[in-house]
Amino acid sequence: MNTDIKLKKQLLSPPGDTIQETIDFMGMSQAELAERLARPKEKINDIIKGREPISTETAFRLEKVLGIPASFWMERERNYRHQLYEIDQEEKLTRQADWLKNFPLAEMKKRGYLSNTRNKTTLIQELLHFFGIASTSAWENIYVRKEVSVAFRISLAHTKNPYAISVWLRQGELEAQKLETAAYSKPAFKKALEKVKQLIFEFPDDFANQLQDICAQAGVAVTYVPTLPKAPISGASRWFHGKPLIQLSDRYKTDDRFWFTFFHEAGHILLHGKKDVFLEDVMDKRKTDWKKEKEANRFAANALLPKKHLTELKQAMPLSLLKIKAYAHSFKTSPGIIVGRLQNEKMMEWNVGNGLKRKINLFVSG
Repeated sequence: MNTDIKLKKQLLSPPGDTIQETIDFMGMSQAELAERLARPKEKINDIIKGREPISTETAFRLEKVLGIPASFWMERERNYRHQLYEIDQEEKLTRQADWLKNFPLAEMKKRGYLSNTRNKTTLIQELLHFFGIASTSAWENIYVRKEVSVAFRISLAHTKNPYAISVWLRQGELEAQKLETAAYSKPAFKKALEKVKQLIFEFPDDFANQLQDICAQAGVAVTYVPTLPKAPISGASRWFHGKPLIQLSDRYKTDDRFWFTFFHEAGHILLHGKKDVFLEDVMDKRKTDWKKEKEANRFAANALLPKKHLTELKQAMPLSLLKIKAYAHSFKTSPGIIVGRLQNEKMMEWNVGNGLKRKINLFVSG
């Protein structure tokens, strides 16, 4: 046992100490007190030693026998049990200090997710509060264990670093709780995506805020969380507390990748089940549901550049950068979207046209 914790336990005084001091002052023995309380001597000794709590009934009996209000004894008992619990918790958390080593603590402190304390028990308590859980085993149940089957569970067992990814996901949930969203409507979300396409074309400075507002009106929360060390995730989609949540990172810095990721996650929301959780770029490929991933890919590709537009581009190949800009204006989309699609379709080299892609900066540095 930690020396400090052992000392705290030794210094902690149970209510029985006050009972003993009182009867000593009165010249009363434990045996006499037991008779006057109409309780077994063993029971009274357990109360005095702190092994047995003072019940409400015992507190009122003590009031009659010792002349000290029952409220005093109940409050004394409550404070003692509270302090004893805190010491026991500190002891328990001290034994779990190794759990901390798995998380990107330095980055979490930098972002304000945790305080700058170096006290390990305090950090564990802050981590539990961050995740909204009561114990480290609860973290295992929610984020790793396969046998637990509840709607909010996110199995990260097949990711390289479930700890960092769980932090990224949890921050997205906390951000989502700050957003006001309407009741989810699938038709409304489909209409919202048409507005998003207009947003891509216009690309205002506050596009990120506008994207959140457009989706919130259809009942979908969109949150932005920077990537964390050992969590190179670009996006995720899932249902959280009864509402769909699309979470995006800053892993990709150009508009073609950003918008493809958004529409890919939107496709998951529209096409797949409420209990499905989709994490991009971090899942073990052997455990990925490729059928659903391909469906989301097709949805995103067709939403950003419909087949008829792609066919028109194919017929016009080869395309100059100036011509791509003209087509982008005609299709009411971004030149970067066209370049990215042509590169993906192997109709354009990967090192050509990248200057037409717009830079995406979701977060203000510093």
